[in-house]
Amino acid sequence: MQSPSAFPRASGRVLVAMNLLPTELYADPSASSLSLHVRKRRGNSALYSAQSYLESSDWDTVLVAWTGEIADLDDPDSALTDFRLDPETEAHAAQMLSDQAATSGSTVAPVFLYGGAQSRWRAYAEQVIWPLFHYIVGEPSDGLEEKKWWIDYVAFNEAYADKIASIYKPGDVVWVHDYHLLLLPQILRQRIPNIFIGSFLHAPFPSSEYFRYLTRRSELLEGMLGANMVAFQSLSYARHFISSCSRVLGLESTASTVDAFGARVAVRVFPIGIDAARVERDMQSPIVEDLMSAIRELYPGKKIIVGRDRLDSVRGVMQKLHAFEMFCQMYPEKVEHVVLIQLTSPAYSNSAKMDRKVSELIAHINGTYGMLHFTPVQHYPQQIAREDYFALLRVADLALITSIRDGMNTTSLEYVVCQRDSHGPVILSEFTGTAGSLADAITVNPWDSVGVAKAINRALFEMTESEKAALELKLYQHVTHHTVQSWVAQFVSALMLVLEQDDNSHTTPVLDCPRVYSTYESVSSGKRLFMFDYDGTLTPIVRDPAAAVPHPRILQMLTTLAADPLNQVWIISGRDQAFLDKYLGHIPRLGLSAEHGCFIKPVGSKDWTNLTEQADMSWMQDVVEIFQYYTERTQGSFIERKRAAVTWHYRRADPEYGAFQARECLNHLENTVSTKYDVEVMRGKANLEVRPRFVNKGEIVKKLVLDEEISPQFVLCMGDDATDEDMFRALRKIENLDQENVFSVTIGPSNKMTTAAWHLLDPLEVAKAVGALVGLYNIKEEMGMSLPEKL
Repeated sequence: MQSPSAFPRASGRVLVAMNLLPTELYADPSASSLSLHVRKRRGNSALYSAQSYLESSDWDTVLVAWTGEIADLDDPDSALTDFRLDPETEAHAAQMLSDQAATSGSTVAPVFLYGGAQSRWRAYAEQVIWPLFHYIVGEPSDGLEEKKWWIDYVAFNEAYADKIASIYKPGDVVWVHDYHLLLLPQILRQRIPNIFIGSFLHAPFPSSEYFRYLTRRSELLEGMLGANMVAFQSLSYARHFISSCSRVLGLESTASTVDAFGARVAVRVFPIGIDAARVERDMQSPIVEDLMSAIRELYPGKKIIVGRDRLDSVRGVMQKLHAFEMFCQMYPEKVEHVVLIQLTSPAYSNSAKMDRKVSELIAHINGTYGMLHFTPVQHYPQQIAREDYFALLRVADLALITSIRDGMNTTSLEYVVCQRDSHGPVILSEFTGTAGSLADAITVNPWDSVGVAKAINRALFEMTESEKAALELKLYQHVTHHTVQSWVAQFVSALMLVLEQDDNSHTTPVLDCPRVYSTYESVSSGKRLFMFDYDGTLTPIVRDPAAAVPHPRILQMLTTLAADPLNQVWIISGRDQAFLDKYLGHIPRLGLSAEHGCFIKPVGSKDWTNLTEQADMSWMQDVVEIFQYYTERTQGSFIERKRAAVTWHYRRADPEYGAFQARECLNHLENTVSTKYDVEVMRGKANLEVRPRFVNKGEIVKKLVLDEEISPQFVLCMGDDATDEDMFRALRKIENLDQENVFSVTIGPSNKMTTAAWHLLDPLEVAKAVGALVGLYNIKEEMGMSLPEKL
């Protein structure tokens, strides 16, 4: 793992945010003075092993995590209700947790949460997010309970943000884990704009068709996109995330990035591993050896199939049992020689119904295929000691994992290590996040009972020892090479690489608002020039371009701004003349430029000037024919014919297919029309536009700035996408223009041509910000001469 000294921008400290501390608190409320106790928490072994490795590295590490529900000392499975620690006791508890962590070299910053049933803080994550991420859609409801859960979920994430902000130092790296903290990256980004954040989702990420069912889908995606890098267990989960960003938020993306809120967020895939060395060490203890002998005595001459799952519907326990029953039907002569030992642990939510179904099916299988001296399915619905677990994995002849949706199944990885000498195969559901990593496992569709039954028979009775040994060797080499330690090193190194790349980090400079105000006010005799793009700047991008009408606040801001005789205000848009006249033409002293500079209507004029009047427009028919070809093949797309340009819109098409067709169309145009005519193909937000090359927004900007009647001493230019690059580029190249008084502002995705950038997320914020210059909005005091916290 690389040393922090290799990354000069980093402080050398990692703040790790995860759902629960590795230790849990117990209290005795009946004692005369409150008595707190600490013990190690079970589960999440891979995650806690990763944390231990990070702590042993050269990076300083602070673990920020919730204490979890504080349980009753006399009833560890029961959390105390309406329980609250006073400040002195809370400080004492934090010290106890810190002392416990210090024995392993850890530093912790515990998060304490109170109020009502402590499980409320888990409710939204585990009752809404977790089921849907595993493709479980709940019944329709009035949404009131879910709304309460959401409020608690936001508060849960904000509590983490408060804790991190209280200990943060410039250059610290924050590593956020899993679905309980999806909002945390964006909350931190709002509070500390230049913070370094990496996020890893341990759960599956569903298809966009399922993700869209969430009522808070936009907020969750925006929360995740506050990170510099978001990572997943498998490539399919990463693809689903990128697709959801495109389909739900309408953001532009590539196969490995998402452009969001002024930054390019990296999307990576890092399958988690296990602490293989620790497993090998623990599995060889004398206690494990004794337990192995005891298990063999219990099942002499039997082929042992082992399963270990939570009793959730997505873990595939029912599918496993149905497949085993099918095996018994298909191979009755082998039934007496095989035993399935199934371990189950409690589900995250109420599992009584699933428990009943499992018990009934096991009773049916045992009643049908069992004998007085033999029971084919042995079910142990309980947590077992780690030594018992390793003993079972070592004596087993086959591991059967039939999850119907899963993140990274560590049981399969631990089984591979435990079978180093025995070479037992592993049957693995193709729907687990591990399936892509363990390519040499026997993968099955858990819904195909016959296929799984055949796989069981092949693994136990048909594969030769040499075949088993060859498969085990490949699996063992993979698991012991791709450990949890290598996962930590890969994640941290990839995150730091992302941070070192300017185009992927949040480094676009923020507009200096106080300087804008002071420069504006200092111009008392010269001219001030304002140039605004329309779509995406003064109005939001919408699916139907005709619906993008200006808000009354925008109109008020433009009217007031243009009324000042020192101000020259221009709208430089890709819209046609009719649209601009209809919605903006009534504003006195407002200059208009239509179709990306092909037409202009100067301040005080009632007529439009066609700058392309003498140009050859014969190219338009060729372009229309090409656009028509792609329109017929792209549902939701349409053509907009202007007087001097032709635009193909795919905003209402499927985002991914529309972008694909746009790339094909762009190549087609560049290889045909662009070679025959002096035209330029511009790619905007969900559109392609062809126009004469000699006119663009940049030419209008030069014309205005160099106009002797204007000669501006102050310039503010706002745009939101690639079509506005011409304006920013032109401003930078104009000689004798004092660049100190030029403010280029990009709304949304980071624009490298800008000399400064203010990421305004809402066109109404443009009205508020610019309106403050002329007294429409008193936000100087609100902003404290800096960016508002909302931004």
